[in-house]
Amino acid sequence: MPSKRRLRWAAVPVGIASVALLSGCTTSQLHGYLPGFVDDGTPATNHTDMVAGLWVNSWIVLLAVGVITWGLMLWAVIAYRRRKGQSGLPVQLRYNMPVEIFYTVVPLILVVGFFAFTARDQNTLETQYENPDVSITAYGKQWAWDFQYNGEREDNSDAVYSMGVQATATSDGYDLDDVPTLYLPVNKTVQIELRSRDVIHSFWIIDFLYKKDMYLGRENYWSFTPTREGTFEGKCAELCGEYHSAMLFNVKVVSEGEYEAYLSSLRAAGDVGDISDLSRLQNYSTADSTEGNE
Repeated sequence: MPSKRRLRWAAVPVGIASVALLSGCTTSQLHGYLPGFVDDGTPATNHTDMVAGLWVNSWIVLLAVGVITWGLMLWAVIAYRRRKGQSGLPVQLRYNMPVEIFYTVVPLILVVGFFAFTARDQNTLETQYENPDVSITAYGKQWAWDFQYNGEREDNSDAVYSMGVQATATSDGYDLDDVPTLYLPVNKTVQIELRSRDVIHSFWIIDFLYKKDMYLGRENYWSFTPTREGTFEGKCAELCGEYHSAMLFNVKVVSEGEYEAYLSSLRAAGDVGDISDLSRLQNYSTADSTEGNE
């Protein structure tokens, strides 16, 4: 009993020290240094916290397993090292059922646990909104993006769109001012239909902590709610050809008024209608862009 009491008392300062240590961490540190968070803790989407939580908690468990495993290995190296004057092989032990059961059950629990939490979060991420506030179709093409803001008509004749060209290379990277830009209204449910015009691409908004592949002839969907205004970077995360690294885009999460004003500007420019049947080579506005994508 005294030993248990001492353990309980020892746990108190350890817990206090842990709380103090964690309270001094920045928002980025608390979320495993993942992008998508700012100092006030506001995530980029309604799913960002969940993804970060799965990431951080998985690493905590894995590090704990690693520390225990490394500790046992070090202990075995020191405790069972060959002493001076010893010769021959040490006593061989085998068929230790408690140890073998332990080494079987614990990894099984870990694997099942990781699978269960991953499946739970993936189910949430893959659940699509039935009646989203905003419906968008994103087209990946070698090596840029087209964004269509779907309308209410069945044939999408009232949709508006923007067509993009690949990023221009500079001496220190790429010029992000002229890359395609996707506009999203903050705190509105969004469903993006993902399509490819040629090869496999992958639609990745970095701060949103999620990406989905795009296949020719197959539709993919992604539903989420942007929860913080700002400009975010996106890129293709699937090697898709020579200029894959130039397949960049921006995402602007804005107020509902700014979002509607942007759609009105596209409508005023005559960018109206469905663009699903266009090929990638029909979407470039300059000869240089077309030449770079042949």
